[in-house]
Amino acid sequence: MRKTIYTLALLSIVCFFSCSSENTTPNTLTEKEKSEGWTLLFNGQNLEGWHLYNNRIPKSAWVVSNGTIYCDSQSDLDKADLVTDKEFENYELKFEWQLEKEGNSGIFINVKEDTAIAQTYFSGPEYQLLEDSHMDFALPLKKPGCLYNFIPQLNSARTKMQGEWNQSRIVQKDGKIEFYLNGQQTAEMDFNSNEWKKLVSQSNFKDYPHFGKQTKGHLALQDWSRGVSFRNIKIREL
Repeated sequence: MRKTIYTLALLSIVCFFSCSSENTTPNTLTEKEKSEGWTLLFNGQNLEGWHLYNNRIPKSAWVVSNGTIYCDSQSDLDKADLVTDKEFENYELKFEWQLEKEGNSGIFINVKEDTAIAQTYFSGPEYQLLEDSHMDFALPLKKPGCLYNFIPQLNSARTKMQGEWNQSRIVQKDGKIEFYLNGQQTAEMDFNSNEWKKLVSQSNFKDYPHFGKQTKGHLALQDWSRGVSFRNIKIREL
């Protein structure tokens, strides 16, 4: 009996470390993820699959460092938003992120790329990223995981301690989105609904004719201030 318990315990330890290693290796896919149709949007080595919005400048503050996409807030180069080469419509997206102290960032969805549209946020709604010490952290419509400036957190979700990675997830299907932060659902909205159109018409975005009109588009990474890091950016199309 004692030998059996010892054997089971040993197998459990081996399984724990092997499974943990497989599930926590940054910027890789597990066999389970591969079978489920996930693909990497960031390979951990370079910015293949990404470009600067509207390709307006040759270089920017976005770099690949230590297996992360990092926007260097100290750089003198432009901090133009980084966007995916591909457009996405129905999908599930997972990513991990960290912010510097007092940092403010976001990821935009359904971005329309057009030289007549100056910024990603003139068309794409934002999944808000905010560091706890930022002066806006207490504002309900700017909490991390929010559909920025439109609705407060659907469920209360806490960010990790500084230096730890936050896990986020976005699901979009037929214009209906769900946002998640560290396992908690933080937002939902139907971009085809009258509710959404009304919210936009009453917001600061009402003067942007392309904002919130698309249910397909590019994904975009932003650093508004202080510096941000991303890794494990994975997507599967639904």
